[in-house]
Amino acid sequence: MPRPPYYVGDLLALARQSWVREMARRLKDSGYPGYRASDAAVMRRLQHGSFAIGQLATAHGVTRQTARKIVTALEARGLASTYRDPADGRQVNVVLTPAGRAYASAVSAAIDKLNADYLARLTPDQIDATDTALRLAIFDDDLKAAADRFVPRPPTRPGP
Repeated sequence: MPRPPYYVGDLLALARQSWVREMARRLKDSGYPGYRASDAAVMRRLQHGSFAIGQLATAHGVTRQTARKIVTALEARGLASTYRDPADGRQVNVVLTPAGRAYASAVSAAIDKLNADYLARLTPDQIDATDTALRLAIFDDDLKAAADRFVPRPPTRPGP
């Protein structure tokens, strides 16, 4: 009987789904129910200050309409507010509220802990192999560049 094909994309999708569920569980346990998959990237970006909705769209590779929906949901949850840019009235900026800053800190802490817990399950060679495999799974040149900019490679270890 032939062996079925190995669908790495399905495994990547399941791993991502598991990661998002674990983030939601950890944040709920920390007093922050209602985590959404878009929260991690948006909250971490807004921790550094206000951004125009259009800038968020570009940075996250989504349409302006999708970015607006994300921001509207953050506003409804009391995590962000928007205001017209004083220098350009057409531009709408988004900024975290005090509750949003606290949530962003909790999101960052959950990411750091989840990442550390995952890496603790791997040997250094497995970490290197995982990094290589995931980078090879990125086909888009812009996303490859983003990975190189935002996700440093694991520290190089001395040879044998």
